[in-house]
Amino acid sequence: MTTTPTPVQAAAPVRPAPAPPSVHVRAVITWLAIFPLVAIGMMLIAPMSESWHPVLRAFALTLVVVPLAVYVVVPQLMRGYLALRRRAPRSGERA
Repeated sequence: MTTTPTPVQAAAPVRPAPAPPSVHVRAVITWLAIFPLVAIGMMLIAPMSESWHPVLRAFALTLVVVPLAVYVVVPQLMRGYLALRRRAPRSGERA
């Protein structure tokens, strides 16, 4: 049994992928993720790490903050930024 090819449907126009955010936007988004995580983390570990060497304290804090920022917080902030950018009319376009 052979199958006959179906007619190719007219494809919808493909919208080009949006340009990635500038390095400045990425830096601000990264800072917005890192600063609150570090501030909250410092307050949380302060009672048990008072006597620790500052380098050990920084090591323990970054073991938690960096993966949390990279895998959870920054992607969420980036999605939010891109969603806002898609909704906002570009210069020269009507709203």
